[in-house]
Formats: sequence, structure tokens, C-alpha cells
Amino acid sequence: MQRSYKTEINPTPEQMQIIHKTIGTCRFVYNFYLAYNKEMYEKEHRFVSGMDFSKWLNNVYLKENPDTHIIKSGTISCHAGRYYVSVLVEEPEKEKPSLTDSGIGVDVGVKDFMIASNGMNKKNINRTAKVRKLEKQLKREQRSLSRKYEGHKKRSTKQEGGATRQNIQKQQLKVQTLHQRINNIRTDYVNKCVSELVKTKPAYITIEDLNVSGMMRNRHLSKAVASQKFYEFRTKLEAKCKENGIEFRVADRWYPSSKVCHGCGRIKHNLKLSDRIYICECGYRADRDFNASLNLRDVKTYKIA
Repeated sequence: MQRSYKTEINPTPEQMQIIHKTIGTCRFVYNFYLAYNKEMYEKEHRFVSGMDFSKWLNNVYLKENPDTHIIKSGTISCHAGRYYVSVLVEEPEKEKPSLTDSGIGVDVGVKDFMIASNGMNKKNINRTAKVRKLEKQLKREQRSLSRKYEGHKKRSTKQEGGATRQNIQKQQLKVQTLHQRINNIRTDYVNKCVSELVKTKPAYITIEDLNVSGMMRNRHLSKAVASQKFYEFRTKLEAKCKENGIEFRVADRWYPSSKVCHGCGRIKHNLKLSDRIYICECGYRADRDFNASLNLRDVKTYKIA
């Protein structure tokens, strides 16, 4: 089983220099590949493909064991002045945990990020004071960056222009840092929601097949949908379910989970987006999103991802 890990590192100036030098190691590996190919052609009159060379390099120089974690690849990246290391690791298969007999339906939305049929409710992280404060700060820094660009265009002397370019680069780093910080908060929230769902050990988890690309074309919803990271939530939840032996179900895109009464099964065609409480003629009354999560839990038509 292969898993990827991404960790932020805090290198010293000396380490930063080593990292940037190490990035050029790929040139050495490429030259090593050419030399090895030349040697093989002289000995056996054949060329070695890149894939065969990779297998030879790993199998000869690395001793493999079932009981160990084998690093298959590694990448160091830099975003907004911060350094990260990403590694792909070959791990031994883990024993699947014992699961409960019941499943969970999960409804995601803009008002609340996630509502589950087991009562789990996760608010929209983008409506918290912390994120709103950072977004407000980001807008302010972006306006400042825009003004610096405009000022740079109006300057003509080389000395003034040089000083302005340095200021622009500093301001760009401020904007990138804020973007990265907001993105980290949202990603961390998604990871925690996925982990909390999986820890309940349900037999299956059912979500709706949202048309995220279609929602992104709606100018009134695009920003809210992008900030909620629906696609990232689905892919990470699917991966965690597969890892833990949980069946991951996806309800049909056209299934009216919000309009179906969980009490009697009647479909309320005139349900508006502003109707936050679902009230049925049969007397059933529930939160709109919680009703949808119950319907997703019990849906009969679905596909297994």
C-alpha cells in the first residue's frame, strides 16, 4: 500500500542552500543513467529504459523488507517562503478495523460544511472570525500590491524603478503568505472532519455526487464553493474509507435528497433554498440538511467508488 506524506520543514539558511543545491541532483541522476546505459550497451548491446533503470537503482542500492516503510519518491517544494517535503511511502498492509453494522449519510453545503446522519455537524470554517479577519487582511494587502504595480508603471528612472521592484516582491510575499495561511486552515479543517467521520467506524458512508464544476460557474456560489473544498473533502474521505475497509457510496446526482421526506417518502417539489426547516404534510419536521443526510444514508440507488 502506498501513502503520501507532506510535512513542513523549517530549514536554516545553510540548509536552504543545501536544498537548492540538492534540487540539481536530478542532473547527476540523469548523467548516471546515461553512463549506465552506455555501459550496458557496450556489454550486452542493448539500451535500458528509464523504468528499468529505476528498478535497478532501487533494487540494487536499497535493501527491501515487508516489515519496513520504503520511500519510493521524495520532493521538496517552496511556497510563500515556506519549505515542504513530500514523500511517497510503500507501507505494509494494515489490519482493517472492525466496523459497526450501521452506515452514515453525509450532506455538505454552504451554510454548514457538513451534516451527518449520526448527528455530527460541522460549521462553515470560512464564517469564523479568524478566517474572516485573514481574508480582510488579504484584500488589504492585495490592494496595496495593486497600487505598487500602478506606481511602478509611472516611474521612469532606473533607481526608482529598482527600489519599487523590491517593494513589489516584498508585497507579493505578503500576499502569498496570507493565501497559504488561509489555505492551510481550510485544509486542516477538511482533514479533521474526514478523520472524525472515519473514526466512528461505520459500515459505509454515503455522500451526494455534487456537480462542483457546475456550481463553480455560478458567480453567486463560486467563491463559497471553492472555499469549502468540496472536491478535496470527497477525495480524502474516499481514500480514508478505502484504507479502513469502509464502503464509500455515491448517490446519484439527480437524487433529491433535500426534497424527500424521510418520514413518509413524499417529495416536496416546492422546497426553496431559504427553507431551512423541512416540514411535511405527514407531520414530519426536521432540519433541512439533517433530513438530507438521513435520506443519503438510506438511499437505495448508488454507486460504490
